[in-house]
Amino acid sequence: MTSALKNMIYNCKQATFLIEKRIAGKITAAETLLLHVHLAGCSVCRTYQQQSMLINKVFISFENNDFKLDEAFKKTLIEKIEKEIIKN
Repeated sequence: MTSALKNMIYNCKQATFLIEKRIAGKITAAETLLLHVHLAGCSVCRTYQQQSMLINKVFISFENNDFKLDEAFKKTLIEKIEKEIIKN
């Protein structure tokens, strides 16, 4: 078994990234295969995938004008995101 395949089998962080990438419609054939192998043995990631797909369907059904954030909240959120990006 190749090292990349072994890493994917035991890498839930990578699997959840690929799940989100697939929902966005931008996943390669190789990534699809790796994700399929991981999901075959990981019930936690299968549950994550189901929940993520459901959340995506719910938010797609909303109109853009249904979501309004005040400027103070936006500023606070941007600052928190920037701090997390710097940490990682």
